[in-house]
Amino acid sequence: MDKTYQPHAIESRWYAEWESQNYFAPQGNGDPYTIMIPPPNVTGSLHMGHGFNNAIMDALIRWRRMQGRNTLWQPGTDHAGIATQMVVERQLGAQGISRHDLGRARFLDKVWEWKEESGGNITRQIRRLGSSVDWSRERFTMDDGMSNAVKEAFVRLHEDGLIYRGKRLVNWDTKLHTAISDLEVENHDEKGHLWHLRFPLADGVKTAEGKDHLVVATTRPETVLGDAAVAVHPEDERYSQLIGRHVLLPLVNRLIPIVADDYVDREFGTGCVKITPAHDFNDYEVGKRHNLPLINIFDQNAAVLAKAQVFNIDGTLNDKVDPSLPDGYAHMDRFDARKAIVAEFEAMGLLEKIDEHALKVPRGDRSGTIIEPWLTDQWYVSTKPLAKKAIEVVENGDIQFVPKQYENMYFSWMRDIQDWCISRQLWWGHRIPAWYDEAGNVYVGRDEVDVRKKYAIRNDEPLRQDNDVLDTWFSSGLWTFSTLGWPEQTDFLKTFHPTDVLVTGFDIIFFWVARMIMLSTHLTGQIPFKTVYVHGLVRDGQGQKMSKSKGNVLDPLDIVDGISLDTLLEKRTSGMMQPKLAEKIAKQTRNEFPEGIASYGTDALRFTFCSLASTGRDIKFDMGRVEGYRNFCNKLWNAANFVFENTESKDTGVAQGATDGEPPVELSSVDRWIISSLQRTEMEVNRQLEAFRFDLATQALYEFVWDEYCAWYLELVKPVLWDENASAERQRGTRRTLVRVLEAILRLAHPFMPFITEEIWQRVAPLAGKSGPTLMLQPWPELNPARLDSAAEGDIEWVKAFMLGIRQIRAEMNISMAKRIDVVLGNASAEDIRRLRENEPLLNKLAKLDNVRVLAQGEEAPLAATALVGDLQVLVPMAGLIDKDAELARLDKEIARFDGEIKRVGGKLGNAGFVDKAPAEVIEKERAKLAEAEQAKARLLEQRERIASL
Repeated sequence: MDKTYQPHAIESRWYAEWESQNYFAPQGNGDPYTIMIPPPNVTGSLHMGHGFNNAIMDALIRWRRMQGRNTLWQPGTDHAGIATQMVVERQLGAQGISRHDLGRARFLDKVWEWKEESGGNITRQIRRLGSSVDWSRERFTMDDGMSNAVKEAFVRLHEDGLIYRGKRLVNWDTKLHTAISDLEVENHDEKGHLWHLRFPLADGVKTAEGKDHLVVATTRPETVLGDAAVAVHPEDERYSQLIGRHVLLPLVNRLIPIVADDYVDREFGTGCVKITPAHDFNDYEVGKRHNLPLINIFDQNAAVLAKAQVFNIDGTLNDKVDPSLPDGYAHMDRFDARKAIVAEFEAMGLLEKIDEHALKVPRGDRSGTIIEPWLTDQWYVSTKPLAKKAIEVVENGDIQFVPKQYENMYFSWMRDIQDWCISRQLWWGHRIPAWYDEAGNVYVGRDEVDVRKKYAIRNDEPLRQDNDVLDTWFSSGLWTFSTLGWPEQTDFLKTFHPTDVLVTGFDIIFFWVARMIMLSTHLTGQIPFKTVYVHGLVRDGQGQKMSKSKGNVLDPLDIVDGISLDTLLEKRTSGMMQPKLAEKIAKQTRNEFPEGIASYGTDALRFTFCSLASTGRDIKFDMGRVEGYRNFCNKLWNAANFVFENTESKDTGVAQGATDGEPPVELSSVDRWIISSLQRTEMEVNRQLEAFRFDLATQALYEFVWDEYCAWYLELVKPVLWDENASAERQRGTRRTLVRVLEAILRLAHPFMPFITEEIWQRVAPLAGKSGPTLMLQPWPELNPARLDSAAEGDIEWVKAFMLGIRQIRAEMNISMAKRIDVVLGNASAEDIRRLRENEPLLNKLAKLDNVRVLAQGEEAPLAATALVGDLQVLVPMAGLIDKDAELARLDKEIARFDGEIKRVGGKLGNAGFVDKAPAEVIEKERAKLAEAEQAKARLLEQRERIASL
């Protein structure tokens, strides 16, 4: 093993070995344990959320695999309908080609070509993170088996009356030319306007105030063309006499009724609300209650036939709203029409006023364009019947959320669930298995042959398949069982479904988790998983959400492999159209990573992710933690080298053959202490993993390895290992303990840090009497109560406290660690004296003690520096150890130095000009400097006082 830990020298090699030997596949006859990977989009690359998610899942899978469970971690990728089509259309656009130029079949060929060339990128990254998924079972949501499952699910749901086609309002993306779900709409706080428009009253009617018009306020004046009514509150006395009357809708000169509806807020604006049922979700409901007409103002051809020259602007107005509609509005862009309509109202004297107005603007999460509610024919899933069972399985505990509070979020959405629009006007995706005859009748079947047979349609009667594809979340909603071969009752489906754990972020509980539960319980009669472990979002070091627009995105592989500053700048600012934003992001990046990002390796990053995985809270990612856990890897590597240097080619007291008995060994209290401490650590790590507290599991492991094994045990055993007079049994016992505890540490750490633990284990296993081709198939360490030793733990904790007291005195009194000293013990109990005598050779050796004596009864303590070990006084006489005057002079010099630092930094922070202009992070750093200097000065003053009193 190399002297220096180099992660890149081992990681790729070991992953290739594991995969080639098929170690990731289900093994053994143990109870099955299944995790389905949330399928990442084939378009993308891994981001920090993926890295975090994969680290958690792999820790669970490796842990359960070592426990003897028959584990399956199912991999796969999602075809990502909208995202993938956008990528390929952009590529074609750069060549001056549209998908309509190619036609559907040739366009889909292009998408498959792109998928073959670029789609493997994300699977390579998953391998790089050490994820032990069963690659032999990799699935893609558009492969043949998955596509058949999607068709079967659609047909069965349709036959059960749970899928239907209907004309309803949808969120229409005018850039992508497709309907999208409510969950794909982001509401942005933006500045806009509120236009107050006058609608003349008809038939000479007047308001209670004598006005001949009503004033309505709108943020979308263009929708006036589709208004079907004006609504007032039924208890609003200002308008009660007008209910049932009409206004004359300006521009189109259409009479529309005045209706009473509780939807109206009497206190907002004038208390009059224009109702546009075909272009507003709330208005749609009002329209249904009052049987109002649905008037579509948008030109459908503008979205569907984008190739036609006359329809080259998306979201344009049609020419069929009313015969009197001015010709100038037909095929006009919605925002151009808005300006023209407002101008027309003003010219007619019907524009009351315009107010600035803060509003929520709905934008497509993919396109960024403003979404229009639009009345179209779409396919829907009737979700309320499905939701009933999906709620029950969580209420009765069949499915549990961790943390439990996410059940409330789930219930809140499920109990108010709306029907799910599953059709998308795209070409890439699962085409809807429905066919139309020339009369427009629709038939659903698995294919055209099935349709003709099922509905007795002659072969010579033409049928046309629906052009739409299914929402991507429909196919991924089948993920837990379609990947296992459903609808066929395969052995894998019988063995590994329901799955055990779904690891996911809270942001897709509605997108994915709820839909998987609904579809699985209905189509298979089984829950899809037993536990939903919900983790938080990974945020940057300042707690901000990572996004390209903020320039704070981190690629997990850049942390693993390292990246130069120039390359990082290029990644973060490439393609940015706004030079000022690119400059700002470049400045932030230089401040945060002045030398780029160092290479930390996969194990350090994975351990960092696990250490941050507390229950459900968002994760503030700190590069300092990655560096700290890279140091932890170094510490483990160096500890292993120390063990090998002191055990290889030496007798470790471990039987080397099948018939060999283990030679006699003697375990010191130090050996018994570390073995006992290991048992408690094994119990704690296991307990926390069972509770999904990866942060506490890694903390327990870290503290044992760093604080107990490396910092103390390796030091405490040196006197035995290097003492020529020590008995063979004692040395043999210590060597055996060294290798066996190290080997157990590697098994315990393997789920979090698979590469370094495998590399070290291969060398330590023979020394510890272990055999097998790989660490990942070794048994998981479990608590052995017989190895707990409270007496040894108490003795060594006393030794540690004693030595820490001596070190503290040396540091405070500036006594060299190499200088041998005398120690006097005061207030010593019989137990203290026993522990002293049993460990005196060890203390003398490691604490550099010349002589230790216990004060006699009534004897006065010498002038000495003191440390306490419980009630025991550890006294170091100062006579002859230090030059008191010289030491006081040195301390005075140090105190003066910190006085200067306090004055300098305090002056900065007292300068209003600096505080007002400096960035917040700079001011925070200066405040931290000041606090540190003040604390250091306080410690020096306390030390000076103690020395002056000697």
